[in-house]
Amino acid sequence: MAGYINLCTKRDKGLNIRQIALFGVLGALTFGAKVAMSGLPNIEPVSLFVMVFAAVFGWKALYPVMLYVVMEILLYGISFWNINYLYVWPILVAVSVGLRRCQRAWIWALVAAAFGLCFGLLCAPVYMVVGGSFSYGIRWWLAGLGFDCTHAIGNFVMVLALFAPLRKALEKLYNGQCR
Repeated sequence: MAGYINLCTKRDKGLNIRQIALFGVLGALTFGAKVAMSGLPNIEPVSLFVMVFAAVFGWKALYPVMLYVVMEILLYGISFWNINYLYVWPILVAVSVGLRRCQRAWIWALVAAAFGLCFGLLCAPVYMVVGGSFSYGIRWWLAGLGFDCTHAIGNFVMVLALFAPLRKALEKLYNGQCR
């Protein structure tokens, strides 16, 4: 059929229109899900989504992840905490891309828990610069360890429960089985 465009076809080079739309929706979904869960201290779905995106899209996961970061900045303004997001979420993408072949949800859950536990430590360098000393960043990190523990537990539970079904659904959608 002349002029027919299969929007379910995956292309490896660059981004096609379907991927741009999908990544836009996923970035917005990530932002909306975090806002919806914002009443829970340090329990958020962002880590889960970042890991699923990286497992399915590889390095292209940076598109919806960075869109999420831009939306955070647009809504809440630029501050020290979202400067952290510019490198912390890509670190999780990198780790997750390295684990792409892993199919065991419990391994993904352990990685998510470790990431949640280390989140404050990963953010501490910005506070070392802002506070003007190494000790300021360390004190800032230590003061937030309780929140990092909550983050780790939340990540573990969410990833253990939802990683496999979300990955399967997103792989079907991304690989053109969306009819």
